[in-house]
Amino acid sequence: MMTLQDKIAVITGASGGIGAATARLLSRQGATVILMGRSERKLEETLASLTGRHDSFLLDVTSTEQVFVVMDQVVERYGRIDILINNAGYGVFEPFSEASLETIGGMMDVNYMGTVRCTKAVLPHMLRAGSGHIVNVASMAGKVGSAKSAGYSATKHAVIGFTNCLRQELKGSGVYISAVNPGPVDTPFFDIADPSGTYANNVRWFMLKPEQVARAVVDVIRHRKRERNIPFVAGLGVKIYQLFPGLFDRIAYRMLNQK
Repeated sequence: MMTLQDKIAVITGASGGIGAATARLLSRQGATVILMGRSERKLEETLASLTGRHDSFLLDVTSTEQVFVVMDQVVERYGRIDILINNAGYGVFEPFSEASLETIGGMMDVNYMGTVRCTKAVLPHMLRAGSGHIVNVASMAGKVGSAKSAGYSATKHAVIGFTNCLRQELKGSGVYISAVNPGPVDTPFFDIADPSGTYANNVRWFMLKPEQVARAVVDVIRHRKRERNIPFVAGLGVKIYQLFPGLFDRIAYRMLNQK
């Protein structure tokens, strides 16, 4: 089991929610936590809650130039990056027939290409060091589709596919890559995804806390697991869906399509 003491951990989308909760947990376990996000004020709020060594950088993951410059600055300042947690992302829930191409493209640019950019910038440093761990925060939406999620689910499906393919390329390199796929999480994500609050209210009983997802992220790092689906019942649902997709669609239709 890998120790997190003195590891250099970079977290994108660290202004709140899952990113902030993961930062606090890693900090308590001795890691040097590097927060990245677009809001300086929110980053400072998260920084104030950390107990260990920490730092922050403003970062827009849609800017290729900025991503490479900032990641290089971290390596120059700290000598290496041991852990990269690609957490930046957002969603918009609306019928595909009503969704604009700009909305769909925007989600893909942040959720998928943001993950690709950050990985592309950090991976060469990890390969030279012969060690490192990349964790991509995807979603159960990337495993099982539902109405009004075509654009968002496609981005997370892409992240999972990217993670699985890259894992094959990294075998034997000393660099590990994992995906964490949570179900609905009680974060400001729904302020954009579901402004009416209808979906959030319908699945409130099922929602995870950010701290639960943070524990899953840290668990896959410490134990070098390839993937974690949470909650358990959702992971079980994915297995059933893979075996009996038609039956699952009929049974789970009402539960999945509450947006």
